[in-house]
Amino acid sequence: MTAMTPGSNIPLSTARVAVDVSAPVRLDVSGLLLTASGKVRSDDDFIFYNQPVGPGVTYRSGGGTSPDAILVDTAAVPTGIEKIVVTASPDAAGQTFQGIEPTATVRNADDDSVLATFTPPRLTAETALVVMEIYLRNGAWKVRAVGQGYANGLAGIATDFGVSVEDEPTPVTTATPTSAAVPSAPPAPAAAPAPSAPPMPAAPPVDPRIAASPAPAAPPAAPAPASSGRINLDKGRVNLQKNQTVSLVKGGRPLLSQVKMGLGWEPAFRGKDIDLDASVIAYGPNRNHLDSCYFGKLSILNGSVKHSGDNLTGEGAGDDEVIVVDLGRIPAEATGLVFTVNSFTGQKFTEVAKAYCRLLDAATGEELVRFDLTGAQPQTGVMMAKLIRQFSGEWEMTAMGDFVKARTVRAMVKPAAQAL
Repeated sequence: MTAMTPGSNIPLSTARVAVDVSAPVRLDVSGLLLTASGKVRSDDDFIFYNQPVGPGVTYRSGGGTSPDAILVDTAAVPTGIEKIVVTASPDAAGQTFQGIEPTATVRNADDDSVLATFTPPRLTAETALVVMEIYLRNGAWKVRAVGQGYANGLAGIATDFGVSVEDEPTPVTTATPTSAAVPSAPPAPAAAPAPSAPPMPAAPPVDPRIAASPAPAAPPAAPAPASSGRINLDKGRVNLQKNQTVSLVKGGRPLLSQVKMGLGWEPAFRGKDIDLDASVIAYGPNRNHLDSCYFGKLSILNGSVKHSGDNLTGEGAGDDEVIVVDLGRIPAEATGLVFTVNSFTGQKFTEVAKAYCRLLDAATGEELVRFDLTGAQPQTGVMMAKLIRQFSGEWEMTAMGDFVKARTVRAMVKPAAQAL
């Protein structure tokens, strides 16, 4: 069994798979069949509890006692369909994923054995998720962990992938609910049929739970993913607090240039010099350790990650140690970087003051993101921040500030993997 992380993928070892999504609350699970354009061919390619059967894809209800699932028979998927996305949304209208940790499980549909699991991280304001996708690549089927959130419910996902969304008249409210265009009745004779959804003689009824999702006042052509408290670099320098995340995107484009992660600290309360070591640990999509960059190994990942060298005292203004990361040159197999600081001499972080990390544009020196470590624990190691490559290619930085008992970078490898 593989525990997947966002953006990771594995080949499918069987032609028939089931993807179920479980959570502490009831979830609606659905599937969409997409062409190479990333869109459905028609509304018939939207598979959910009210339209449970499509070509090669079936919805299976858990009956309220087991999680709902999407079954995919890759041998029966029509030519021209290159991807099946599996989505989930809370059953209760308007409920977000905050405090609800969904887990997707990929199973062999023939013997129910588990092939992989995926729990999307850091969910807050999302009301719907693209959880996983099963896709065709070079003639072989694979599965990828996604975890992309939407703030406007399942209707937002449906619209994004080309399912027509129709307005229903509401005599009282000013905001019009939206629903996936799976019409509940033929159009009235005087009304012209919607051009994007040709009439279907035996169309299934509207999903009331989709209809309950509020529509934005002026929906964009393609809904933006839910912010989940994440921000980007468009408004200048970002100050993070513990567990906050920033997307390294500026002006709509991922930041793929060279950046510097500066780490600094001072001895606490006029204490003696303190020798801390900053490191970065690189991981693959399955949290597998690829390499570590530290004072004893100043360059890893074909030179895309480089260390400035060891600072033995922590005295003086400015960054004590700097790690240069060329985001655009990091090999594809590296999907996560965890920046750590540890005390080889055994001094505790209660003896450290003003510890911080900051991300800078290497070309201009502009400070992009800063995280000041507040509070301390009597431990010898701390995970300061992590950079995670998203499935869409951009990187996200998350402030961590998690203390561990670890005097060397080698001792940090396991806890850092668990924190991804």
